[in-house]
Amino acid sequence: MLTSIAGQSVIVTGGSKGIGKGIARVFARQGAKVVIAARGMDAAEATAHEIRVAGGTAIAHETDVSDWGSVQGLVTKTLQSFGKIDVLCANAGAFPQKKIVDLSPDDWDQVMHSNLKSTFLCVKACIPAFEAAGSGRVVVTSSITGPVTGYPGWSHYGATKAGQLGFMRTAAMELARYKTTINAVLPGNIITEGLQDLGQSYLDGMAKAIPLKRLGNVEDIGYAALFLASKEASYITGQTIVVDGGQTLPESAEAIDSI
Repeated sequence: MLTSIAGQSVIVTGGSKGIGKGIARVFARQGAKVVIAARGMDAAEATAHEIRVAGGTAIAHETDVSDWGSVQGLVTKTLQSFGKIDVLCANAGAFPQKKIVDLSPDDWDQVMHSNLKSTFLCVKACIPAFEAAGSGRVVVTSSITGPVTGYPGWSHYGATKAGQLGFMRTAAMELARYKTTINAVLPGNIITEGLQDLGQSYLDGMAKAIPLKRLGNVEDIGYAALFLASKEASYITGQTIVVDGGQTLPESAEAIDSI
């Protein structure tokens, strides 16, 4: 049993759907006060409402995580609403599939801003709150794609996810003076709206390639984030947890067939 995080103030970017929504639900069920930050206010408010109906505490805030002013507004809103920031879950991201030959410079920049620049901006904006509180936790949603694996059409996405880890390792040293840790969760194939858009044949094929023979669910990532945000993880910083059902372990298709 982890030490309770009841009453802690938690920002979840990209929290209106997918992995972010799973993270938000997990924290809210543990008694945290959650800010759902998303580009679309209607979707953010729908998720916050769902959490409140279930007995949790949540508010929504429309945020463009690639824009410095918008991120500062998110931090201001959180402090006005809950008085502090204990945990930042830097989860927002996009993964449009497009091969390099078809990828425009603007496509590249858009994903860099949504996934990588946003991580920097959100961390930077929260530093004064962490300093004032005397502690803090940052949990970054990276991916196995980029840091560990590759997949055709996701060169831009993979670059951002590897970039997040490069940022994290130096940030871990710089944030230490504020008694703040930063770690990353690397999801494998998790069932989300975006993944479902790739089609059932993709989902079935990926499940066959995973030793546990299933895709993950969003709360699998939420519980990993919860641990990294806990008191028990206070001596862990600059590290990664792969949550992929063993997907990255087999050397070949034959290895999977022999299970």
